[in-house]
Amino acid sequence: MKHAITLRILVVEDDTRMLELLCRGLRESGHAVMPASDGQSGLELATGFSFDIIVLDIGLPHLDGYEITRALRAQEKTARILMLTARDTEDDIIRGLDLGADDYLIKPFSFPELLARIQALARPALGGGAHAQLALDPARLTVMRNNTAIQLTRTEFLLLSSLTEVAGRPVARRQLIESVWGKQHSVHSNTLDVLVNALRAKLDAPFASKLISTVRGTGYCLRLEETYKSAEDEEFIA
Repeated sequence: MKHAITLRILVVEDDTRMLELLCRGLRESGHAVMPASDGQSGLELATGFSFDIIVLDIGLPHLDGYEITRALRAQEKTARILMLTARDTEDDIIRGLDLGADDYLIKPFSFPELLARIQALARPALGGGAHAQLALDPARLTVMRNNTAIQLTRTEFLLLSSLTEVAGRPVARRQLIESVWGKQHSVHSNTLDVLVNALRAKLDAPFASKLISTVRGTGYCLRLEETYKSAEDEEFIA
């Protein structure tokens, strides 16, 4: 299924097979993608063209991801940078974020998770009114609602990212399961229900209005209007 927003994405990755798979998957998801297989060509493309998202490996020949990020931020390039790294130490992650990266993924990762992170970066703030605004921070796995920071787990964040991508429209249960756990995993439907309830407990329970609704016979929907007043599970028919 293609996404509602077409993004201009630069993928900088020196592993030929990985580069091919990422570009193909992103194009099939409806995005405009340009590849680069080394740091120097990646920096030249990022400097010469306008991108919404840069998927940037850290371990690159000629220039590494840190050097590219530093150079782009020095040029005041505003593309959101998603770093790919096999380095999972806290110091390495903090270094990338301090240099100006917006998020990171530790290899190996699933393609649905990559898509969810890209979608969250592309839509850092979604609003449906002055009192119902969400701001997602994929680097810290948090969401802001009514100026309150809410810490989420990885799966809760992936679920919320999938719902915000098409806010106001119902999302099928199977699509949500694939977005959170991937197509290769066999996940029972009630596992999704448990995850939705956990997200509701954090995102909805502390507030008067409820954003996550059940769409009977279909799945779930994120409503960014403050129209729900009940603390219980809301249902509607799309």
